[in-house]
Amino acid sequence: MAEKDTKKTPAKKGKKILIVEDERPLAHALELKFSHEGYDVTIATDGAEGLKMANAEKFNMILLDLIMPEMDGFTFMEQLKKKTPIIILSNLGQEEDKERAKKLGAVDYFVKSNTPIVEIIKKVKASIK
Repeated sequence: MAEKDTKKTPAKKGKKILIVEDERPLAHALELKFSHEGYDVTIATDGAEGLKMANAEKFNMILLDLIMPEMDGFTFMEQLKKKTPIIILSNLGQEEDKERAKKLGAVDYFVKSNTPIVEIIKKVKASIK
């Protein structure tokens, strides 16, 4: 049975992910999936709240939306004081947005409407060992 695959593994112990996403259903779905994989997950529902959390704590990965209340994802990346890997999850699919995010340090960029959560999980697992 697949039950054996769902156990928390010691390798991920203490790995922390910050999800900065104003779409609560998506944020909750990501939180459930990553928690199930053994990650410690924190959610911020706007850019300003997320930035405070990101600068106050150490995270192994940040999943960041670009269009949010209080502060957008681009401003978040410009003001982030710590070097933390960021994966963008946005509905902005234009090349200019992708290029700007990469220039600001994003390690990857997913268009939410085109990307299954499973793909996001795989990318994060590959990025934080």
